[in-house]
Amino acid sequence: MDQEIQKPVRVKKEKPQLRQSIYSLLPEEMQTWLKDNGEKPFRAGQIFDWLYIKRVTTFDEMSNLSKELRDKLAADFELSTLSTLIKQESKDGTIKFLFQLQDGYSIETVLMRHEYGNSVCVTTQVGCRIGCSFCASTLGGLKRHLLAGEIVEQVVNVQKALDEVGERVSHVVIMGIGEPFDNYDAMMSFLKVINHEKGLNIGARHITVSTSGIIPSIYKFADEQLQINFALSLHAPNQELRLRLMPIAKAYKLPDLIEAIRYYTEKTGRRVSFEYGLFGGVNDQVEHAEELARLIKGIKCHVNLIPVNYVPERDYVRTPKNDIFSFEKTLKNHGVNVTIRREHGSDIDAACGQLRAKERKQETTN
Repeated sequence: MDQEIQKPVRVKKEKPQLRQSIYSLLPEEMQTWLKDNGEKPFRAGQIFDWLYIKRVTTFDEMSNLSKELRDKLAADFELSTLSTLIKQESKDGTIKFLFQLQDGYSIETVLMRHEYGNSVCVTTQVGCRIGCSFCASTLGGLKRHLLAGEIVEQVVNVQKALDEVGERVSHVVIMGIGEPFDNYDAMMSFLKVINHEKGLNIGARHITVSTSGIIPSIYKFADEQLQINFALSLHAPNQELRLRLMPIAKAYKLPDLIEAIRYYTEKTGRRVSFEYGLFGGVNDQVEHAEELARLIKGIKCHVNLIPVNYVPERDYVRTPKNDIFSFEKTLKNHGVNVTIRREHGSDIDAACGQLRAKERKQETTN
């Protein structure tokens, strides 16, 4: 009698439950938690001092809190949801961190040293669904949004690394992996925490948020009336070319996007930065610069030209220096405020998402 062959049963792995990072709370939210747990609200100030001034690594180090309160904090919150997998340091002082999250996913954070201070570029998502054709971040798609505390912890962890050399984080840019406006609420909570005087106390004008162009969120962000800097990843002077580079242009067309940008500048009185990546032979010719100048005419703005980093998984090449300077000169001749971004970390995995992509590739081949 033939034995019945049983097919192996595949057990679906459950995603680990993500515990809340204590860094996701504002002081007033911590006060509410304390009252709800039978504790005095003034303890919030002490807790924030331990977190952001003394930068402790365990709840037990919060020595002016009772053991009972420390146990309550440990039961409800994680003090660290990130662990460092890789830390790469460039000759120019740029440091790239690959952090592992609670659920095993990894994200990148970059410290860049400038004459005006130390800037941290943070990530808002695990992966990205925008699908820009030149970006390593979108390889593999979007896995999940980061929680507000996971974004805050990136800056805290970089600050802890700077503590070792007596330096501090002075600027933050939200330009890492992911689309910040696709994770709007967590991004806003992050901004409030790092800007708060009892948090990291980073001035609003030292913080920059970038988007690939989610139009409804641009209007929403304008209405927030914040002093935070705003940047748009533009990369093309017309709809056809932008659609080729950035699939998001299918949903949010360039004329509508420019109208939203005009609303932002008129509503806030603040200028916008247009991030324009230069891709060899694609969008980097004088005629493109002429078209760009016409597109943004009358907008209070600054154009940041970004010579593309080479990404092995992509086909784009770097624009020759002479073409970069010709592009810049053309914009200046039209009265456009323009600079060429200085390259950081050219001797490490510099392109956004490249270190994570390499780590993921190694995981699949091992």
